[in-house]
Amino acid sequence: MKQDTVQDSGVAAPALRAAAFSVHIFTALGAGVALLALLEAVREHWAAMFWWLGVALVIDGVDGPMARRFDVARVQPNWAGDVLDLVVDFTTYVFVPAYAIAASGLLPTLIASVLGFAIAVTGALYFADRRMKSADNHFRGFPGLWNFAAFYLFLLQPPPLLGGLGIALLVVLTFVPFHVIHPVRVKRLRWLTLALLALWAILSAYTLVRDFDVAAPVSIALCAIALYIVMSDAAIRFLRSFKS
Repeated sequence: MKQDTVQDSGVAAPALRAAAFSVHIFTALGAGVALLALLEAVREHWAAMFWWLGVALVIDGVDGPMARRFDVARVQPNWAGDVLDLVVDFTTYVFVPAYAIAASGLLPTLIASVLGFAIAVTGALYFADRRMKSADNHFRGFPGLWNFAAFYLFLLQPPPLLGGLGIALLVVLTFVPFHVIHPVRVKRLRWLTLALLALWAILSAYTLVRDFDVAAPVSIALCAIALYIVMSDAAIRFLRSFKS
C-alpha cells in the first residue's frame, strides 16, 4: 500500500509536489517562530514573546486546511506532516512557555525550575499519547496548552504560591481523563465557541498592546472564555447525567 502511494505521488505534477512541500515549509516556520519567541523571553520582553507565540498559533491553525487542500499526505508521502506538526507544537505550546513560566519571577523561586521541568516532561508525554483526542474531537486531560497557561499567569499575576499551585494542578490535570473542547473541530455549539474565540483574540491582542496593563473587565472576560473552553464539556456532561 505504501509503495502504491509513493508511485501515485511520483506522477503528480511538479507544481503540485512543490505546492504540497511548501505546506511542510510553512509548518516548519513555526519552529523558527518559536526560537524568536524564546529570544524575546530570554530578554524578558514578555509581550513580544506572546506576539510570536500568537504567530505560531496562526500557522498551526492554517497549515492543516492547507495540507488537506493540497493532499500533502499523498503527494509528499516521504515527509511525515503529523510528526512535523507535533515537533513544532511542542516547541510553541510547551517548551517556550515552560521557560517563560519558570523564568517569569511570578512563581516561588525554590520551585519555579521544578515546575518548568515538570511542564516540559509531562508536555512531551502528552504529545506522545495516542489517546490525547477523543473520537468526538475533544482533548483528553489538560491539553498541553502551556502558552495559554503562561498568558494567564502574566495577565493575573497571582501571589507566587497560588500561581505555583495553579501550575502544579495543571500538570496533574494533564493525565486526568476529563474532556476539553477543540475550539474548531468540536461541532457542538461551534458557532458560540468560534465567536468567543474571536473575542478572545481581540482582547488578547489588546492586552499585549497594553503590556498586560488592562482593566478588570478585560481580565474577567478573558478568564470567562477560558473557563468556557476548559469546563463547558464537563458541565454539559454533568447536566446530562441528571436527565439519564
